Amino acid sequence: MLLETAGYKAGEDRLVLLGDYVNEEPESWDTLRTIKKLSDQGAVALPGNTDLMVAGLDTAPAQLAPLLEWLKSLPSYWIADDYLFVHAGIRPGIPLDQQSLRDLTEIREPFWRETVDVPYTVIFGHTPTYKLGAEIGRIWCEAGRLGIDTGAKHGQRLTLLDVGQRRCYSCSTSPLNLYQDIRVDFVYNSGR
Repeated sequence: MLLETAGYKAGEDRLVLLGDYVNEEPESWDTLRTIKKLSDQGAVALPGNTDLMVAGLDTAPAQLAPLLEWLKSLPSYWIADDYLFVHAGIRPGIPLDQQSLRDLTEIREPFWRETVDVPYTVIFGHTPTYKLGAEIGRIWCEAGRLGIDTGAKHGQRLTLLDVGQRRCYSCSTSPLNLYQDIRVDFVYNSGR
């Protein structure tokens, strides 16, 4: 729905997905199939910490094995233009090529509390932006970092950031308003 609202065109537009597509619930596996399809059409999918946890479980149905192997093979970060896309963030003071997968998918406070010295604006998820001080359902921008986890898992909002147009598209994930209440906001601060 958000891709449609944003006018996303597979093969023309660049789409980077920041992870946490699945959990242990079988209902989430269709989401993983959708992410794989988007990836097959040219999107870049990065793994989140919950994806890697689920991919390591022995309890997943056998028919999911190819999808879980694909999930394990995803790049841990992606660089495009002036942006570094990553699920959780990076550890300050460690060169990008020496970052651990655990930090890239699980780091919190050291990343968003300390100065990050990379030549990119880091776009990340993992930590809901309201925990960083942003208004509920809004992205967080500060010192070369853009947090876009607007609390979808917590019944808040699912957000798509169009960096080229400097727009955010979001919808509610509240059970009462699921995927409704589309909102478009402009991003005035790129985090730099």
